[in-house]
Amino acid sequence: MTRQIRVGNVPIGGGALVAIQSMLNTKTTDIEGSLAQIRALAAAGCQIARLAVPDKAAAEAFAEICKQSPLPLVADIHFDYKLAILAAEGGAAKIRINPGNIGGEDRVEAVVKVCKEKKIPIRIGVNGGSLDKKLLEKYGHPTAEALVESAFQHIALLEKFGFYDICVSMKSSTVPTMVKAARLFREKCDYPLHIGVTETGPVRMGLMKSAMGIGALLLDGIGDTLRVSLTDDPVEEVYAAKDILKAAGLRKEGVNIISCPTCGRTKIDLIGLVNQVDEALKDCKKPITVAVMGCIVNGPGEAREADIGIAGGDGCGMLFEKGQQIAKYPYEELLPALLARIEKM
Repeated sequence: MTRQIRVGNVPIGGGALVAIQSMLNTKTTDIEGSLAQIRALAAAGCQIARLAVPDKAAAEAFAEICKQSPLPLVADIHFDYKLAILAAEGGAAKIRINPGNIGGEDRVEAVVKVCKEKKIPIRIGVNGGSLDKKLLEKYGHPTAEALVESAFQHIALLEKFGFYDICVSMKSSTVPTMVKAARLFREKCDYPLHIGVTETGPVRMGLMKSAMGIGALLLDGIGDTLRVSLTDDPVEEVYAAKDILKAAGLRKEGVNIISCPTCGRTKIDLIGLVNQVDEALKDCKKPITVAVMGCIVNGPGEAREADIGIAGGDGCGMLFEKGQQIAKYPYEELLPALLARIEKM
């Protein structure tokens, strides 16, 4: 079991549920816009939100946002240690830094001092695109071993100043590198890990890379908090994270939809129907499995383990629970009947 830190009221590691994070894409100086996005993230199921703090104006706005935010906030800091101090004093629940790019040890020590006083954890963020030149010379390119060595160098620096309230991330845009780095790190250290694939590309590929990388680690029991990085609305990152956790068997909350891939027997618009069911139940918190099948003949049998489901036929369909038929409906009444039944469950 890993050590545990707390980001506001959210426990990370130590046997706690894997926490979902996302990062805002608003300008931090846009206080109202940022708060609106934080509220949308919270409504979608996000537990921790991160904001970029690139300058003093952003640090001042970050402090105002912290006062009204429904979620604990992480300040994302690069290069200027003074911004990390301002963010910590302004209400940050965690500081994300790369200790190697904020200057000398005295600057790191200054950040550590305020984080110690305010009991704020620090996330060491190692990224394949920003490794130390000496490590790149040693390994030739951003290998998993290079990421791990960088992480341990930064850990040693924080521990030198008596700071142990640490979370670590080692991200790469290459899935095998990210997975190997996390596995190597976990063999040697019990600090909690923030996992994710960075710079994943277009949404379709981003979802694939994230599911592969994050999913592989979760099935190994590795990962204490995660972010799915997508070039999209951050709310979509949260839905993707929830789906990955459910697919890995680590989250029961929310609907699990199963559906058949369609074949020549399908006589309804199954693809359209599945998308409608998915959208209608996106925010449903009930831990149920819902089947949407395209064939009355085999549908209920193939989905007998589902809590509830519908199967379409030629202009009509059936509603079933645990493989047993409950009622028949004209096709256009199938979806309303399903949603009404789920509402009563």
